[in-house]
Amino acid sequence: MRLPAFLSRLRRDNDGLMAVETAIVATTVALLSLGAFQVSSFVARQHEMQAAAADAASIALAAKPDSSSKLTTIKNIIMTTTGLPSEKVSVSYLYGCGNSTTTSTNPTFCDNHDAEKRWTYVRIVLTDTYTPLWASFGVGSAVNLRVDRLVQIS
Repeated sequence: MRLPAFLSRLRRDNDGLMAVETAIVATTVALLSLGAFQVSSFVARQHEMQAAAADAASIALAAKPDSSSKLTTIKNIIMTTTGLPSEKVSVSYLYGCGNSTTTSTNPTFCDNHDAEKRWTYVRIVLTDTYTPLWASFGVGSAVNLRVDRLVQIS
């Protein structure tokens, strides 16, 4: 079967072929680059939050916060280094007794247990939301980030 004349001419014509190929490849490379940039931004933010929590844990181990003002100081350090607002940073005490894995925010928690050992922990929780660029176009959604550290101080 023979092709119509205009299809035969179109098949032999290579004018503009490079422009079409470049348009396809350039679009694909641009989208892949944007995706790589957004993923690296997400990973960098998560790493920044983990580093801030690790620094706060080191401060708690070194300074042994024994008052709410010291906990507030640790919280302020985290907020300054990460740029997170106050409601996304939590630094609080937890209490445990003996060999139990159960903890409580109540300092008299161990009074109800006949435990010889009483443990005090500082809990550091950081939360944030990362919204990639493509979510504004209706593709995907925001990602919730969370870092939770528990440091035994006594």
